[in-house]
Amino acid sequence: MLLGLIFATAPVVASAQQPNVVVLMTDDQTADSMWAMPWTREQIGAEGVTFTNSFVSYPRCCPSRASFFTGQYAHNHGVLSNTLPFGSYDRLDTSSWLPLWLQAAGYRTAHLGKFLNGYGDVNPTEVPPGWDEWHATTGRETYRYWGYKVNENGRLETYGSDRDPDLYATDFMSRRASKLIEDLAPSDAPFFLSVGFLAPHTGGPAEPGDPPGVATPAVAPRHRGAFAGEPLPRPPGFGERNVFDKPPRIKRLPRLSPARIDLIRQKYRQRLESLLAVDDGVDGIIDALRQAGELENTLLIFTSDNGFFHGEHRIWSGKAQVYEPAIRVPLLMRGPGITPGRRPSRIVGNVDLAPTILEAAGLPPRPELDGRSLLPLARGPVPRWRDYLLLEGGDRLGLDYDGIRTPRYVYAEHRAGPRELYDLELDPYQLRSVHRSPAYAAVRAELEARLTNLRICAGASCRAPAAKLPRPALPVSLPRP
Repeated sequence: MLLGLIFATAPVVASAQQPNVVVLMTDDQTADSMWAMPWTREQIGAEGVTFTNSFVSYPRCCPSRASFFTGQYAHNHGVLSNTLPFGSYDRLDTSSWLPLWLQAAGYRTAHLGKFLNGYGDVNPTEVPPGWDEWHATTGRETYRYWGYKVNENGRLETYGSDRDPDLYATDFMSRRASKLIEDLAPSDAPFFLSVGFLAPHTGGPAEPGDPPGVATPAVAPRHRGAFAGEPLPRPPGFGERNVFDKPPRIKRLPRLSPARIDLIRQKYRQRLESLLAVDDGVDGIIDALRQAGELENTLLIFTSDNGFFHGEHRIWSGKAQVYEPAIRVPLLMRGPGITPGRRPSRIVGNVDLAPTILEAAGLPPRPELDGRSLLPLARGPVPRWRDYLLLEGGDRLGLDYDGIRTPRYVYAEHRAGPRELYDLELDPYQLRSVHRSPAYAAVRAELEARLTNLRICAGASCRAPAAKLPRPALPVSLPRP
């Protein structure tokens, strides 16, 4: 059931000037992979703004998505992992969150595709509060590109069990998004549409030619082999030779063998290939907005829930670490009043998405929000901006590190005791921690003080101006590998 009579009699209290909002979110996509998505870069980035220093505070799917819907850091929204007892959808308080705030302002709200980890495990037909249209994948089938289950407004449907190419999950979600736009557009009320693509996350079913012993995404048939000859990037941190300065979990990782590198290469190529269908979908969704006459009155946001490792620091697969490949994500935005072609370099984060959407909707900022609206940055230079972002991370047992990302530094404190401090100006690939270096003693002391406040911050205190960081004492020499 799409819109129809549900919206025909609903009260409309929103202003005609309020823009629609469409958020497109991929799963585990690195910022570097955006080169493989020309339509998205052209139609959102070039027509709007590309944030070149966009990060997620907690680089795991469920905590990151919870931050998107709440505008809060994980220690405030309480989703501290992907799974119970400290994480999953069941940990999220949905009594006050973005869809309800927008719904109260007269928006029609819709969600498609992946939601939060654990959604549907207990009650697969549940429709969370705040959604007028609900088409979320549920349970373990969320991680299938064919044979996935969708909760369609309280009714379960399974699609693509016979691997029908037309029912490839990314294409299905893109067409459903376009159909929702077609149905929503005639209403006088603005709409909020959230689309969660599975790509480039790993997912079944397995396909002929998949590398043995490693999970990959299933690729749309038309894109298989599109990057068969693409070389695997090997930045300086790839297969890091000496990890003496890293925490124990990294020190325990073996050096990458030729066989392991070959598996990483094959997985990297298939991840890129899976993004081609997303790029097609973005093009189709933008065309649907254009055909409906809504494109120029729509705030369109493209981003990912976290990044991913492809061999950096010996991490051959995964995320949830304090390093750049995991925390840095794409963020592109176009919409009313946004200056085309801008590329702001200020530090921004996923906690800023909800405040941005609320400001676009003409709503006042809420006191519980830890982030701030990105619209001033999107429209032009701003004289003052937050120069830090809190980093949090952990596993199924909750948080086990926190840290801070500034324009120049990454500083982290691990629960087990180790510290890490990277001077990104001199060491952009985080090869040598300088947390023990006397030259950085004053820098470390200031970052420690900031982190002490940030790990318990809430609302305005998360956005408060911070003291200017000192420069390292000269001479500076990074530890040898």
